[in-house]
Amino acid sequence: MAGLLSGLSSLGLGNLESAKVFEEPEKEKAQSNEPEVHKVEEKELVYDRGFECPVCDSKITSKVMKSGKAKLEGTDMDLRPRYEGIDPLKYDVILCPKCGFTALTRYFKAMTPMQVRLIKENISKNVQLHPFNGETYTYEEAMERYKLALACAVVRQAKASEKAYICLKSAWVLRGWKESLDEKAADYQANKKELESAEVEYLKNALEGFTGAIANESFPMCGMDETTMDYLLAVLAMKFGQYDVSSKLIANILVSPSANARMKDKARELKDMIVAEIRKAK
Repeated sequence: MAGLLSGLSSLGLGNLESAKVFEEPEKEKAQSNEPEVHKVEEKELVYDRGFECPVCDSKITSKVMKSGKAKLEGTDMDLRPRYEGIDPLKYDVILCPKCGFTALTRYFKAMTPMQVRLIKENISKNVQLHPFNGETYTYEEAMERYKLALACAVVRQAKASEKAYICLKSAWVLRGWKESLDEKAADYQANKKELESAEVEYLKNALEGFTGAIANESFPMCGMDETTMDYLLAVLAMKFGQYDVSSKLIANILVSPSANARMKDKARELKDMIVAEIRKAK
């Protein structure tokens, strides 16, 4: 078949008869000259911050996330935050390696003399701490710290809201741990099931604790206003099939003058989910 430029020889341009009309796209170079984008590692997003223990007055350090460095990817329905490259929840517990007092960052502060005495008598005298020497905290280490925080909260007779908040965040940590599991590992299914079971238990206690707290404590609670707490409890109540409780909380949000449009939209989405779940159960 004659080429598109055949016949040009009669015009003295025979050397162009076989020329390609369209140039082929350049093949990608085996090695790009573009510099590789640096993937931020978890250890680059934390640093050692100094604290003073409210129980033994020791100067200590604890790893915390660098504010403004990690990128927020989104939140789960129950408000658990998800960040790129790091799980900040692993770094929200401060532990004193001298006396064992442990608490969420917002509660690692001055206490009453009675609370100090209770910690010294029930925690400091008996606790056998494991050293944390890595550049980051593992999920196993993080959960150990959360359990110590909950134990200390129980011992010093902390408010129900604080204990419920520790349970909620513990559940979030367990969820992050589950998501980090290697799906190809032989024990993946067993570990996943165990973590899911533990998460459910902590969420149940968070729901119970917060429900009791709102009847006896004032807002803001654990940094949350009343509307945010209503939404959180509505989500947890729905998770455990308490649709009547969840529906009442959602109704409170929808008629609340202080609830913003975004929160009301989230409440409507939750309402639709409850309706779907009820229909599914029939």
